[in-house]
Amino acid sequence: MTTRRLTQAEVDRIVDIALEEDAGRGDLTGDILIPPQTKGRASVLVKAEGVLAGIGVAATVFRRTDPSLTFETLAKDGTKVRPGDVVAVVSGNVAAILKAERVALNFLQRMSGVASLTARYVAQVRGTRARIVDTRKTTPGLRLLEKYAVRMGGGRNHRYDLADGVLIKDNHIAILRAAGCTLAQIVREARAKAPPDLLFEVEVNTPEDAVIAAEAGAGMIMLDNMSPAEMKRAVRMLPKGVRTEASGGINLGNVRAAAEAGVDIISIGALTHSAPALDISLELEPPASAR
Repeated sequence: MTTRRLTQAEVDRIVDIALEEDAGRGDLTGDILIPPQTKGRASVLVKAEGVLAGIGVAATVFRRTDPSLTFETLAKDGTKVRPGDVVAVVSGNVAAILKAERVALNFLQRMSGVASLTARYVAQVRGTRARIVDTRKTTPGLRLLEKYAVRMGGGRNHRYDLADGVLIKDNHIAILRAAGCTLAQIVREARAKAPPDLLFEVEVNTPEDAVIAAEAGAGMIMLDNMSPAEMKRAVRMLPKGVRTEASGGINLGNVRAAAEAGVDIISIGALTHSAPALDISLELEPPASAR
């Protein structure tokens, strides 16, 4: 598995793109209604139970919008949150706060949603050897943030990109089998050419193919769309030291059964492609003169 750490420079780059998208031409409503020197304070309020992720990204949005804004973080990423929790307070120029509001909340809600869904899967497999991992089914441009959010929810990261290891999938195999190659030949040839220190995994659909791939040199076997019984049989048949990944059709209702089959990791695309946003809002306090 690969973990690519989130750096501030990368966060700045992603945030700047989002700010340009939303506020690059200014805030027409704010410019019309809000006197430019108005000061205020706003709370970042959680409205649903979940796991927080992205608070530092939200802070970056406000600071990139107006460096004079003050952002006070009250809860760290990875914290379990409940309705009514205030996780941050931002103060300063009201027009700047409102200009940054939607972009900051978009990041925070999205990332917290991913962390929250991940935490639910992690809880379902607790007590087994299986670990929950993500996939490359991420929102274009947001992979670093979403994979970070998976970690905040207690999951782990699979490949970050196509260079993070060799993963021979069904389409690779189908193309080469049409050219007359056997599964064993495909795996052996790829193993001979692959860097020895990186992930080398093969996707299979049957326990028998799992054994063939392992004996040909695969260090990890992806058991794709197998039933728990098939997974268990594959795990028992494989040579000692070969790791296994359950993939395909995994959901909160069957993830425990997959884990109890004895696999090492369970990859779930839904962590990033289908996580519902966590409900979080920005509540602006009225200026003292208006109270």
